[in-house]
Amino acid sequence: MKYEKALFIFNGNENAAEIKQNLSETLPVLSMSIKELTVMQTMSIEDLKGTCVDYAPKVDLIIILGGDGTVHECINSIAPLKKRPVIAILPGGTCNDFSRMLNMPQNLRQAADAIVNGEITGIDIGNADKRYFLNFWGIGLVSETSLNIDEAHKKNFGVLSYFMSTLKTVNQAESFSYKITSENETYNGEAVMVLVLNGKFVGTRQFPVPAISPSDGLLDVLIIKDSTIASLRELLAMNHPDTDADQLTEVVHFQTSSVFISTGKEMNVDMDGEVDGVTPDRISILPGHIQMVYLPVTP
Repeated sequence: MKYEKALFIFNGNENAAEIKQNLSETLPVLSMSIKELTVMQTMSIEDLKGTCVDYAPKVDLIIILGGDGTVHECINSIAPLKKRPVIAILPGGTCNDFSRMLNMPQNLRQAADAIVNGEITGIDIGNADKRYFLNFWGIGLVSETSLNIDEAHKKNFGVLSYFMSTLKTVNQAESFSYKITSENETYNGEAVMVLVLNGKFVGTRQFPVPAISPSDGLLDVLIIKDSTIASLRELLAMNHPDTDADQLTEVVHFQTSSVFISTGKEMNVDMDGEVDGVTPDRISILPGHIQMVYLPVTP
């Protein structure tokens, strides 16, 4: 068998019928390929984090059934540990952004098959003052969007809630002053959003920046100067190989292994969709820090 011991963890606070359906689609597939599979339902974030820490030294694999927030909390629990088991994601949330980065199917049965048949690779994670992120660190428009999300909309409309919140926030977007110091250069100016990216997907949408990779030992820093159509056009243009980054005026992109970000006023920080911390912040990359299951892209 591919794995000797594994922990399957899920949120017990979800709808009972939905939980039953999710488990019936995934457990039969996984149990056939794992010699000893422990299934744990958690009822709080503290319970989730404690379970991850308790089982990390005892298992080869932790399977997380949940969304980006659940994955974020698990990664933050496991990242500081000396023994870190392989992590696999069953996409059970609204956006499931990092599971998309790993090319995992968004259908749970297919995702379970992918865990069994997929490969394992080292994934970088971001470290922001002993807080960790898999997908992104952001301030400005992205954190304001998270704070503006209507929980009733999120429950009823899923991904649409993020787009509704973004539209609402764009209309209210205010620029802020920033100073960003990387290993090689310092950037100053006004922006509506700064993102430090390890993954390409935010709110299910893929950023058109081909350089982004979660396994290259680099952070991709993206500065969006304003919320106009010109910024959007420049962002989309970055997907074209003939685009000269030096000619862009509304968007700044660079790669670095560490960066210090300060702002004229204290800003809320969004990491992987969870608002956690404020500026200033020092961010660095931990190369290949977590082993994760991914599905190779077929030609």
